[in-house]
Amino acid sequence: MTPTTLALGPQWLDSDYLISQFGLVGVLAIVFAESGLLIGFFLPGDSLLFTTGLLVTTGKLDYPLWAVCGLVVLAAVLGDQAGYLFGRKVGPALFRRPDSKLFKQENVEKAHEFFEKYGPKSLVLARFVPVIRTFTPIIAGVSQMNYRSFLTFNIIGGTLWGGGVTLLGASLGKIEFVNKHIEMMLVGIVLISVVPIGIEFLRARSKAKKAGPPVGGGDQQPPAQRGRHARR
Repeated sequence: MTPTTLALGPQWLDSDYLISQFGLVGVLAIVFAESGLLIGFFLPGDSLLFTTGLLVTTGKLDYPLWAVCGLVVLAAVLGDQAGYLFGRKVGPALFRRPDSKLFKQENVEKAHEFFEKYGPKSLVLARFVPVIRTFTPIIAGVSQMNYRSFLTFNIIGGTLWGGGVTLLGASLGKIEFVNKHIEMMLVGIVLISVVPIGIEFLRARSKAKKAGPPVGGGDQQPPAQRGRHARR
């Protein structure tokens, strides 16, 4: 019997629905978009990859697992590449872009702070943090990060996230309990994914309370002009 999944939001954001409608091509397109296109930050990357691995194992997606993992990694790496090139081209103008329904300056600022805090390795860590993973390669481009370093960490991050989460779904999909309770697993993945965001939010809020209001106007430079260590 085919396991049913719980729609975690609109049907068009449900992983099982997306895969059933668009197949592997749709999965790759979504991974690419979420990895570096501004419009892709809301897409269900983690649950989508987990579900893809599970459906390959259960035979619902008739492709070799190694091929699926390879294509997912490629889509993730190319998506970050597109984000990086976009960031280099747009530069500081990104930080002056007005808010809209699909774009919030708050997301750019969070990604910039994440990049400043962790440096090049943020490209690996951000892969596992929704929203942040979409904007981090763009911020790397804005900061003029050395391309060779970017490419190295991009490949590492794309492999660990794209291949790793897909393999996790494939491995756990062989377990009867997981197969029967796939909806619980997807909810768990989403909750785990947002934990880092919650921690960072609480940490930033605590730090802001301790710091108090800025004195003397603070640093007025736009974020794109700070953190030149990323160039190294």
